[in-house]
Amino acid sequence: MTPETVMSIGQQAVWETILVSAPLLLSALATGLLVSIFQAATQINEMTLSFIPKLLVMFLVMIVFGPWMIGQMVDYMQRLFSSIPGLVG
Repeated sequence: MTPETVMSIGQQAVWETILVSAPLLLSALATGLLVSIFQAATQINEMTLSFIPKLLVMFLVMIVFGPWMIGQMVDYMQRLFSSIPGLVG
């Protein structure tokens, strides 16, 4: 196993992590931005007001994108496990 192979596997792992986590992170970012704009407009400074909407939106995004996320991870693991014999020998 060459250093280039190890770097390639690491790069693929990081890319899959970014790809799978993107829907949750982007939805939390958008929700946080909307809630903070609402808080600034109404001058309400309540910490739970920003936490609960983020939690609900992330739950809904997990329901919508969950099957795709699991499929991506399963595909990656199958590709990784099937490439082990070629990497070792």
